[in-house]
Amino acid sequence: MTKNKISIVELIQILAQYRNNIIVNIKHLQKDYQRTGIKRVKGVRNENGELLQPWLRTENIDNAEYIGMGEFQFNRNTATINMLIKRKVKLAKFEDQTPTIEVAGLLVNDLNSFNNYTIVSDGKINVKSLQIKISSKKAFDLLKEKGVLDAEDFDFRAEHTIQLDNLPLVAANSSYSSIDGLFNELAEIKVLTSIISAHLRKESDVFVAGQLDELKKHYLSKNVYINFPTTNEYTDIHEALVNGTLDSRLSYKIDIGSQDILNLSKFHSANKFLNRMYRLYDKITGEIIIKPTFAIALNENIAFRHRLLSSRTNITKVDELMKPICDDFLGLEQNGIVVGILKKVGADSLAQLLQHKQAGKQISKEEMIAALTAANTKLEEYVENIYQHRISPLVFYIGCNGVLPEEMKVKPMTAEEAAAKYPNLQFSKDEQQGTFFAVGDSIISIYAKTEYYSKKVAILNPS
Repeated sequence: MTKNKISIVELIQILAQYRNNIIVNIKHLQKDYQRTGIKRVKGVRNENGELLQPWLRTENIDNAEYIGMGEFQFNRNTATINMLIKRKVKLAKFEDQTPTIEVAGLLVNDLNSFNNYTIVSDGKINVKSLQIKISSKKAFDLLKEKGVLDAEDFDFRAEHTIQLDNLPLVAANSSYSSIDGLFNELAEIKVLTSIISAHLRKESDVFVAGQLDELKKHYLSKNVYINFPTTNEYTDIHEALVNGTLDSRLSYKIDIGSQDILNLSKFHSANKFLNRMYRLYDKITGEIIIKPTFAIALNENIAFRHRLLSSRTNITKVDELMKPICDDFLGLEQNGIVVGILKKVGADSLAQLLQHKQAGKQISKEEMIAALTAANTKLEEYVENIYQHRISPLVFYIGCNGVLPEEMKVKPMTAEEAAAKYPNLQFSKDEQQGTFFAVGDSIISIYAKTEYYSKKVAILNPS
């Protein structure tokens, strides 16, 4: 068990590769699990702070001791690894447990619930061990070769304990690829994804409006995912800290940015930017739309123009990046940015529709919604691939070790030094206390933020 120790990262990669051949003892996982955030409860609070429960609840279809191995996900800006567990559930009335079988013409007696279990939290092991069964001899042999199993022979009936708390988090010889140019690529995609999501906020390529209303009434999203309203368990954080049910810790955030924009959180939402820089009006009546949104832009009689900005409007580097993308999407300027992004990620149907629209062809609302939906999926997959393979492993290494990899030999800067050298950067209160590194054309920032978490053991719906 002490020889050939692999890192947590390598172990996670093996478990992810063979996840269909591994089942996890969920009761063991839940028994000693510690939340890494404030417990949230289903429902909303009224003006008196009283919790109002949803009229529906979920029930596990099975109470099995073992469930399928979850999907592992690296956090995008902390040294955190989560395991997303999926379980089959059904909906039932809260008052009398009467099952809900059909909603909006769909059978809903076989839904999925999703719970995140944090395996590593901010560079520290949060789950000390996993108890698993393995159905693949190939997976068993590989885990045994790596020194994490102490059984001699493969037995698909046997339960194995994998100790996580005695393994290094990252390998000493880890190497990382260049991040040059990644931020601008991610920023452009973020802007385009925000525009598309704003269009689709109340739209579906599958359901009509009445069905969407019915799904929402039953706490189901347009993707038929369970979506209960939730609120913090504690109405008074200070009181919870005093009585010991809540505690705080410092979480170290690691962000990637450029020499002009510190990180992706600096970007406006698509609708906020639309209201800031554009006017929407009715092509027939000329009436100005007071509260413009991209959802309204799906109507055929809506046109756009640039807003007349006052001399007091401060145009930032964020505005300069967002504007040509929005101009191109709205047809105010044909610069090819949007079509270029869409073709790069394989969203050819939307690219073609936008080209047809700019050429003056009529596109039906249904056709546009279907293309927007498909493009949104392609964009999200492309971004996730960049994070999982190029950014998150680097973030994890920095968060676990407190330093940059050896190949990134650069001097740290304070916020004041970074601001003096790169005057376009804007810093939040937390970021002003951070440390910054200029790596190629990128800026890596590391700063601490206070996070609160529920101290008592989490049994249900961990976060």
